[in-house]
Amino acid sequence: MSIKTRFLLSYVGVIMIAITLLLVAIFLFAFAITGDIKAIEHFYKKSYVQKPLTTIEENAFLDLKLLAKNNPQQLLDIEQLQNISTPSIEIVVRKDHQLVYASQKDHQRVLLKSLPGFEATNINSRDTIMINQAFYTYVKFDFYFPDQTEGSIFVLREVSSRAEVTRELLPILLGILFVLFMMIIGLLNYLVSRSIINPLSALKEGAQRIKSGDLNFEITSHSNDEIGQLNRSFEEMRIKLKESIQLQLQYEENRKELLSNISHDLKTPMTSIIGYVEGIKDGVANTEEKMDKYLTTIYTKAKDMDVLIDELFLFSKLDLKKIPFQIESVNLQQYIHDYVEDASFDFIARDIHLQYISAGSPLYAMADLDKLRRVLTNLLSNSEKYMDKPYKQIIISLHERAEDVVIQVTDNGAGIDPAALPYIFDRFYRAEPSRNSQTGGSGLGLAIAKQIVVEMNGDIWAESELTKGTSIVMLLKKAEEKGNNHEKNTIN
Repeated sequence: MSIKTRFLLSYVGVIMIAITLLLVAIFLFAFAITGDIKAIEHFYKKSYVQKPLTTIEENAFLDLKLLAKNNPQQLLDIEQLQNISTPSIEIVVRKDHQLVYASQKDHQRVLLKSLPGFEATNINSRDTIMINQAFYTYVKFDFYFPDQTEGSIFVLREVSSRAEVTRELLPILLGILFVLFMMIIGLLNYLVSRSIINPLSALKEGAQRIKSGDLNFEITSHSNDEIGQLNRSFEEMRIKLKESIQLQLQYEENRKELLSNISHDLKTPMTSIIGYVEGIKDGVANTEEKMDKYLTTIYTKAKDMDVLIDELFLFSKLDLKKIPFQIESVNLQQYIHDYVEDASFDFIARDIHLQYISAGSPLYAMADLDKLRRVLTNLLSNSEKYMDKPYKQIIISLHERAEDVVIQVTDNGAGIDPAALPYIFDRFYRAEPSRNSQTGGSGLGLAIAKQIVVEMNGDIWAESELTKGTSIVMLLKKAEEKGNNHEKNTIN
């Protein structure tokens, strides 16, 4: 059974139960008042309508009724009637269709038309009449004067017109209230069911679209109830699923690109090696000078392939988190000083000025000594490849921030195109698309550097300006304690 059908049945059930309880309440109320079950069917008959008398009405009526029974002739005495009359009630005496006395003179003309006729049995002794657009309740007693003419006494009291209209129209008003009750219950049922069924329908449609492979839609929710939370959770699931698929597609694209780049970078030197080996076999290298040149080229290409394979192997192990890290507190001030001192001889031989700007005081950071050396080596090697000025300079500077230690490697090389800057840390990326080995390395140096820095809980990025140079900024977390901290944290 669908939820919509359940709501409809619950709506019908609520109405039926409400009607039953209302009827039972009316039955109990009427029975408690009348004490007679059969009296309920006469509840709205005028012969059974209870119109209670006030004390003043009852006293005046009893006095008049006593006179009517014992000495009717005294009811013709105007002075005696005036003594019985009070301002809050109106007394009327009628004899043979003529008014003998009416305490309010302005009603005499309409009273003869409004008052009920003579009834010897006195069954309908109480009722309500309208006089001059006002409602009056009355109690009457019919009798005979000594001359056998018909006589009647009336005691009238003005009542609220609204109360009387309500009393007369009560069945209609109850019917209207019942219809309003059903409409309100129906409206509430519609609003509640819509707030549940519509979001569930949206979830159903979304599930079907996901089943068909379509994730390009959005499920909105405007409520904070359980259904709204379910919609938001479903939307978060859709977003995560879409991101996962996009990431998977990106991984597949990267895999294809990786295979293509590896194939190209390995095939190029391999082709050269094969060509030179064939040249030797065919006797092209027929002189000692040519033979030496061919062998030197073969050696160089083989060495390049070995470096590429080593870097690829290292990057793969880093990517799979198969290389352990020995994180410890390192005095970067002394460590970089020693590194620059060792490396400067090789750079001077290549006419490159390597300069170190220290922080002036010891700075301690959490790092792996061997992996940090690999990062610095890759950064310096990358800077060296793009030197294009007569005076070649690389500056390594060290300074601190609130929670980090900053290592910055700056060169005065050719700079990096702004369009290529966001991608230089991607594996196998080269700003020069031809992948010429003369203008770039394997494309893994910066990718390896980033992998290592990230594993050390740091960050790395590049800042560059064409023709002016490039700066690689590396952040490492400060050590918790300064000094020679030999406590190590191994990351596998």
